[in-house]
Amino acid sequence: MTVTIYGIKNCDTMKKAFMWLDAQGVDFTFHDYRVAGITRAEVAAWVAEAGLDKVLNKASKTFRALPVAARDGLDETRAIDLMVAEPTMIKRPVLTTPHGIEVGFKPERYATIFGL
Repeated sequence: MTVTIYGIKNCDTMKKAFMWLDAQGVDFTFHDYRVAGITRAEVAAWVAEAGLDKVLNKASKTFRALPVAARDGLDETRAIDLMVAEPTMIKRPVLTTPHGIEVGFKPERYATIFGL
């Protein structure tokens, strides 16, 4: 199974996901979107599959630093543009598999995804 995990290297939740995947022997590719960036098409696909509220991390420092006017009434198109420009606004990790995506890390969800 081809698995890619998207996020940033120094995030504590990412580290937990990496450790879980390693402990279960799951081969994965890591895409650090702070270093390599992320495409609008990828973010738009995640939002289409999981929903904006699941993908946009409104608790992130970057999002909270936006002016109130930019946060209020934020539509999907503008939110996607913001996440592409500032990927730290994307909830982490985003795990992609041939069966779909999982946003965030919960060991029990990962176990279900991988049939463990």
